[in-house]
Amino acid sequence: MNFACDTPEGNADDETAAQDAIRAQVIEQTKCVVVKVGTRVLTTNEGKLDLARVDLLAAQLARIADTGRQVIMVSSGAVGAGVAKLGLPTRPVGIARLQAVAAIGQADLIKAYENSLLRHGYQAAQVLLTKSDLRRRSGYLHVRNAINGIHEFGAIAVVNENDSVAVAELKTTFGDNDRLAAHVAGLFNDALLILLTDVHGLYDGHPDSDGSKKIELVRNLDGNVMSMAEDKSSAVSKGGMEGKLRASRLANSHGHPTIIGPGRQDDVLDQIFAGGRVGTLFIPPKRTLRGRRRWIGSAAVVQGSLHLDDGAARAICNQGRSLLAVGIERVEGTFSHGDVVSLIDRNEQEIARGLVNYRSHEISLIAGRSNTEIESILGHRPYENVIHRNNLVLRILAEEPAE
Repeated sequence: MNFACDTPEGNADDETAAQDAIRAQVIEQTKCVVVKVGTRVLTTNEGKLDLARVDLLAAQLARIADTGRQVIMVSSGAVGAGVAKLGLPTRPVGIARLQAVAAIGQADLIKAYENSLLRHGYQAAQVLLTKSDLRRRSGYLHVRNAINGIHEFGAIAVVNENDSVAVAELKTTFGDNDRLAAHVAGLFNDALLILLTDVHGLYDGHPDSDGSKKIELVRNLDGNVMSMAEDKSSAVSKGGMEGKLRASRLANSHGHPTIIGPGRQDDVLDQIFAGGRVGTLFIPPKRTLRGRRRWIGSAAVVQGSLHLDDGAARAICNQGRSLLAVGIERVEGTFSHGDVVSLIDRNEQEIARGLVNYRSHEISLIAGRSNTEIESILGHRPYENVIHRNNLVLRILAEEPAE
């Protein structure tokens, strides 16, 4: 999506009018809506699934779907549903017990959405994902095609992380449902990501502090904005706001606007699509990731790294060049042709990621050599470059620094 981000100089009324115009433009251009609702919104004080809240959200999702837009719900709440189903006094601790309770509660969670959506003429379709489902380009496309198929059948996809099998130690988890929602939004074009939480948006101070004001619109989600997510007086996260900002930054890198809004406001989605000044709107920069480069920058697993000299790093970052063998100083990891690798500068900073044209042991042999020497070393030279510019993504456009 493209937005008229520049606000003409003038008074506060001019700024408000400009922000309202941008919100209206966002809604007008949105063809796909990804709504993420968190555990704090979907559960009661006893930690059980709040069926009344599910009903309210389902009704609003249906009204959005009635406009012809594709609607996807990324929903927490499986553990809460499991707690209620098992009659547990509190939420359990320990990975194995949480995974078991989530598996037990998942059926009731999807049933709650199914019952609520059916009253408005829509089926609910359960989609359970792990990070590994998106690591390969083929899996990435299969997930997108499946969710598109759900929409074509007139149903609404209810997505959740597959908690019963996702394990952080194996790096198969997304980390949280905010990031999962951003990855799901990244599968589609002209998408709006809505993150519903227990606060009304991003504030310039702690939400509970006197004098703190909600920020209506963020044009550049930079380090200064990220720093607002932490209460420096207590070092306590503001309702998980840092994770939501990271998810918003990821969605913005794909060209998708994001709204962080109040999940406990009964008509929150209706108000957003009526153009109301609900929550905080984050609009994307002009440079965004598309197609295969979107997958490279955010979803693909990194199989190794190439350490570059200063000339190669400058050529990639400043001149839009491909990576040649002559600029490579060192190879780390074992990888094959077509894998995604990190590009590291002499300051040990990751500057880009890309799809390699050669295997790791081949690159080790030709590192630092000119193109004219490659064939004599390897016996063949199928590619002029190690990574073509079209298969390379600068990290300033990608999700976050490498793990």
